[in-house]
Amino acid sequence: MALAGRTAMRWARLRSPWPAAVPLRLPPCLPAGPVACERLYSSSGKEKLDMSMYPVESIRNFSIIAHVDHGKSTLADRLLEITGTIAKTDCNKQVLDKLQVERERGITVKAQSASLFYSHEGVNYLLNLIDTPGHVDFSYEVSRSLSACQGVILVVDANEGIQAQTVANFYLAFEAQLAIIPVINKIDLKNADPERAEKQIEKLFDIPIDECVRISAKQGTNVEKVLQKVIEKIPPPHCNTADPLKALVFDSTFDHYRDYAPCFLLPSVTFYGMEYPFGQFGSAVLSSGENSRNTDNAKKHVHIMPILFRYAGQVGYLIAGMKEVTEAQIGDTLFLYKQPVEPLPGFKSAKPMVFAGMYPVDQTEYNNLKSALERLTLNDSSVTVHRDSSLALGAGWRLGFLGLLHMEVFNQRLEQEYNMSVILTAPTVPYKAILSSAKLIKEYGKAEITIINPAQFPDKLSVSEYLEPTVLGTIVTPHEYIGKIIALCQDRRAVQKDMLYIDEHRVMLKYLFPLNEIVVDFYDALKSLSSGYASFDYEDAGYQAADLIKMDILLNGNPVEELATIIHNDKAYATGKFLCERLKDAIPRQLFEIAIQAAIGKKIIARETLKAYRKNVVAKCYGGDITRRMKLLKRQAEGKKLMRKIGNVEVPRDAFIRVLKRQTDK
Repeated sequence: MALAGRTAMRWARLRSPWPAAVPLRLPPCLPAGPVACERLYSSSGKEKLDMSMYPVESIRNFSIIAHVDHGKSTLADRLLEITGTIAKTDCNKQVLDKLQVERERGITVKAQSASLFYSHEGVNYLLNLIDTPGHVDFSYEVSRSLSACQGVILVVDANEGIQAQTVANFYLAFEAQLAIIPVINKIDLKNADPERAEKQIEKLFDIPIDECVRISAKQGTNVEKVLQKVIEKIPPPHCNTADPLKALVFDSTFDHYRDYAPCFLLPSVTFYGMEYPFGQFGSAVLSSGENSRNTDNAKKHVHIMPILFRYAGQVGYLIAGMKEVTEAQIGDTLFLYKQPVEPLPGFKSAKPMVFAGMYPVDQTEYNNLKSALERLTLNDSSVTVHRDSSLALGAGWRLGFLGLLHMEVFNQRLEQEYNMSVILTAPTVPYKAILSSAKLIKEYGKAEITIINPAQFPDKLSVSEYLEPTVLGTIVTPHEYIGKIIALCQDRRAVQKDMLYIDEHRVMLKYLFPLNEIVVDFYDALKSLSSGYASFDYEDAGYQAADLIKMDILLNGNPVEELATIIHNDKAYATGKFLCERLKDAIPRQLFEIAIQAAIGKKIIARETLKAYRKNVVAKCYGGDITRRMKLLKRQAEGKKLMRKIGNVEVPRDAFIRVLKRQTDK
């Protein structure tokens, strides 16, 4: 049975609540059916893989999860080498980290998948691997990856032991009822203490010590034992070949350089439910020294090879002729036309924790920026986008991110991948207000509103109560830093909930934080106080009542909309003084004096003055009457007064984040 023509398939939108099915048309440039596929690829001269060799029982889908810098990507490199997926060379460092921002920052920000072919005890296995990020701001990538897996490799650094994100990732896998393989990495380090790491795993996660695998991913020690554990402990996917075809979209990307399907959506799909010769193209990963137009040209990167069929439980991608990137969403279910199925569970929608306005530097670039945002949010579905406008900055968007690092990485990817320069406003968190004014309740249609833009902050007279978001933070630190960290948490209005000694050296603290107190620079301050040894993770904890006010920043009496912020009343004066001082350092001096003020309503609570450049107009006067000197100085003062009236003060684009960080730049 083959797919017939352009009307062969439909997408069922699988988000909560599920909208109606959206029709999908196959690209007209691609012939339908497996026979056409055979003709298309037989002339290429490339070897085709027989995927029928890998029944459901021989497939393992798993993710690698860990805290930041515990060796996930290095372990993925060794697994790729051992299975022959890539050649063994000294250049294989973080092979799956393909984004420029990942290379520059040395962290994984996007979950990457690869298929490995491995023979164990005479049986051929297909291992589908997903390398996940370790930072809390990219936890949505981890939860999304776990939805497509039946097991995980939990990596713990033998030198650092269990960290905050290790705990968070473990419970994500535990709640998803996945098989967990604990791996102690970096045993080759001089100060490694694998016994301590194993005891921490047993105490916190109730996993027996004898189930832990000690490895050195950098040197390749015992890595093959990890593959054997994957085959033995992780179950195959749950599939019923008698059911109609059903596929889960767990990732998607936008490729400009597909020579046979240019600029089409490429959703990666996991096929469940039916052993059916799918009439489009799957993807397999193989070792190749040749340059490929389908993927990165660097030889050290994993290359994609088209293959003919996809069978139950396998992973592949589909090239669809979609004109709008929003037609296929992460979590959608793919099924055959006229063969409707029960939708797969999909993914829980990401909840934005930080909002910021984004505007083009030049309004003529609005459409180009809109197109770039659509394509980039296709690849990063945790970002929410709402249209917004500003009197000062023009048309733009209000974007929701999972954290400040997530926001910075997204902005960096816009610049590097799409060559777009943008203005980002100061980040803010989503507050709520309980309205008491009947007029406003009628205007909004409800008594409780969410405020994501300080410009929408309602007046205190029309509000009965303000609410601020809170998070439950987990801090893991060596015990000698407890005093400093407790003082830091109290300064951020946090309430202690729990304190647990993991072992004789490390302590786990739990605090209830107001989100706006940690979103900008808390992580930097924590690392500074603990000499880099403490780790931090947080999860949503709802809303609580708070005394909130809106504070404006004025430059020469003109409000800077990008720096308007909502803060707690107790910290208004200190925050206003701090912002004025940082702005004084961030704004370049002008030929006229600049007054930097923080205001609540019409009340000025802090001020700094940026002195003007001053030309020595009396340098040419030597001796003579004093009235000549006074005349020149008076004329200069009048000129500067006029210039101050008509001069514009431009705030550098990078100042909006820099001025909010409480730690001074070293």
